[in-house]
Amino acid sequence: MTFPIHTQMIPITGGELAVHIQGPVDGPVVLMAHSILSSSMMWQEQSQLLSACGFRVVCADTRGHGQSSAPAAPYHMDDLAKDAISIMDALGIDKAHYVGLSLGAMSGFGLGLQYSSRILSMLLCDGRADMTEAFAKPWDERMQVAKDSGVQALAAPTVERWFGAEFVKANPDVAERFVQTASKTLLEGFIGCAQAIQSLDYLSEVPKMQVPLTLLVGANDGPLPQAMKDIAGLVPHSKLEVIANAGHLPNIDQSTAFNAALMRHFFQKP
Repeated sequence: MTFPIHTQMIPITGGELAVHIQGPVDGPVVLMAHSILSSSMMWQEQSQLLSACGFRVVCADTRGHGQSSAPAAPYHMDDLAKDAISIMDALGIDKAHYVGLSLGAMSGFGLGLQYSSRILSMLLCDGRADMTEAFAKPWDERMQVAKDSGVQALAAPTVERWFGAEFVKANPDVAERFVQTASKTLLEGFIGCAQAIQSLDYLSEVPKMQVPLTLLVGANDGPLPQAMKDIAGLVPHSKLEVIANAGHLPNIDQSTAFNAALMRHFFQKP
């Protein structure tokens, strides 16, 4: 069964967030958060899958992305975690499962640490919990490019970095959809989220996480497989899965394997 998608605007300080809701109204809630320079559009396939399985899926557009407005920067990763709680409060959701990828995974660590009583389980994909100098430095250049030439100047290089040139060449329609989505990201939202990434500092607290946790990562996603392996070693009750032949968005370039891991997360836990 395919459920229609309902969009609702949620007020936050300095702006509003667009959330796209799909699935039965009485189903357990799954809140999904996307990467920087993307939007909830990246979760379309997984939202349909989860709603068909009986979940109420809430896909949020991060500040300045998709249909959401952009409060004045800078942002901190804690602000993005609090946005998830603001969405839950506005929709009358007491507890939810959480699925986050890249930026959504980074803020997810803060969400799981600071609001564990509201979270039923977490699946965090292709993210990290700390910020190294090597990982932080490229964001300075990207922010400068966006200020000088517009966010659209980052779109094609970002999509190629996520998927690889071979995937982009073989899947031009998919690549173009992501390029167009990235190009529409608001400058203030991109700058704020990039600054939040640079302030990422949850790693020392990660061993305190209590929520059921699945970590997913694309095997070809640079240093992130090792970073997520290190995180898995800090959280005894976590489970790590590495998705073969996948880049930064395995839900897109290896969706069958990603969806299978998603189903294991939800249906093989007590």
